[in-house]
Amino acid sequence: VFNAETAELLSHHQVEIKQEFPREGWVEQDPKEILNSVYECVERTCEKMNELNIDIANIRAIGVTNQRETTVVWDKTTGEPLYNAIVWLDLRTQSTVERLLKRIPGKNKTFSKFKTGLPLSTYFSAVKLRWLLDNVEEIRRAVEDGRAMFGTVDSWLIWSLTGGTNGGIHCTDVTNASRTMLFNIHSLEWDPDLCKFFDIPMEILPNVRSSSEIYGLMVCFIYESGALTGVPISGCLGDQHAALVGQMCFRDGQAKNTYGTGCFLLCNTGQKSVFSEHGLITTIAYKMGKDKPAFYALEGSVAIAGAVVRWLRDNLGIAKTSQEVEKLAAEVGTSYGCYFVPAFSGLYAPYWEPSARGIICGLTQFTNKNHIAFAALEAVCFQTREILDAMNKDCGIPLRQLQVDGGMTNNKILMQLQSDILCIPVVKPSMPETTALGAAMAAGAAEGVEVWSLNPGDLSAVTCERFEPQINPEESEYRYARWKKAVMKSMGWESSEGPSNGKSK
Repeated sequence: VFNAETAELLSHHQVEIKQEFPREGWVEQDPKEILNSVYECVERTCEKMNELNIDIANIRAIGVTNQRETTVVWDKTTGEPLYNAIVWLDLRTQSTVERLLKRIPGKNKTFSKFKTGLPLSTYFSAVKLRWLLDNVEEIRRAVEDGRAMFGTVDSWLIWSLTGGTNGGIHCTDVTNASRTMLFNIHSLEWDPDLCKFFDIPMEILPNVRSSSEIYGLMVCFIYESGALTGVPISGCLGDQHAALVGQMCFRDGQAKNTYGTGCFLLCNTGQKSVFSEHGLITTIAYKMGKDKPAFYALEGSVAIAGAVVRWLRDNLGIAKTSQEVEKLAAEVGTSYGCYFVPAFSGLYAPYWEPSARGIICGLTQFTNKNHIAFAALEAVCFQTREILDAMNKDCGIPLRQLQVDGGMTNNKILMQLQSDILCIPVVKPSMPETTALGAAMAAGAAEGVEVWSLNPGDLSAVTCERFEPQINPEESEYRYARWKKAVMKSMGWESSEGPSNGKSK
């Protein structure tokens, strides 16, 4: 909960959502658990507000922000999900992608680039939905019976929170729609030709709205107190777009990098869609009202950032907590020539290479867990450098500093490493919840709510921590060149073809 006049964070609560890995490369979440986590966060946050003697009746609007691309299909008559949510970095659709590619002249992955801004990839929702229609009989029957609804996580939440089977609103915003590969980012409508190509029935798609308007009112009969009954839900942005807004990147050329499970660098390109020649994608940044123009962004996406720390903790067991990984890295201050390419889900921007897999190379008898921890953090920074290089080439104007946010930015070793590897300052806001802030700003600015002004002169100044480069550019370039060599060695490991159909090797 934020103060609309000062952007001050008043109260918050968070709940970790479990991920399920039913097979190698598969990543799922329970849609009901996602929804229940929202109910719990609303309840606990309102309790904290009461403890602080802040009247929850002053809450004027609700914003939703979510993992993009993650795909949910549910039954509109029962309100029940018809399958687990397929998470954005899930790889099961690689064979679907390869089958679709065979239908495209020259197997051109960027065949829809000028309509969608996206390459054909396991990353985006259309291929996940195609897989569900091909492989889940219950979903196929629900579509035939007219009972199925599709959405990214925002659609599932808004439909559920506005009443579900009792009049819930089935909608999404332009930022989430732009991540499906079914949406024309110029006409701002679902594209019939793309729906035909993927064989997706258009009647199951949500209505597309702006990022800032009243979608419906909160219906709270579903959880304990019903604290926010009747409050409008009036902001909706994919998480990375919300972070761009929360970082106040409203001007052409402003950029931010969010360090979460993955890493996402977005650069605002204004009302003009810029198409990359260097492996970046074009996406809608935001559209702040029904009658407001859409703004666009160039984006570089890295599949594995914070997830590599979780992997060191949970899979290798070299640390009990994420903070311990930072401590291990700090104790040595170097990878000692060890390089880690965490391509667990293939490589995203700028390579778009699903055949890549994770490797650790440059090992010697001297290498220990501290060096591997350092190499893992360094890998996050190298991946960001690759994206920033591509963005500088596409935009023609090098970034002078990088604005950052996300959970991993609490890791001071990582932030200093990032500045060293980029050879530019890294600037981190002291209030870390910029993604939530962006959703709150969109909700508060909506017509009919209008408690939050997005005029540049009215926006609150953001206090920041700054990290300056501490190594010389030659050393940075040397390490980066070695990293690029390691990346080349990570490619070509996996295919959906072969004796085991790619399920194991």
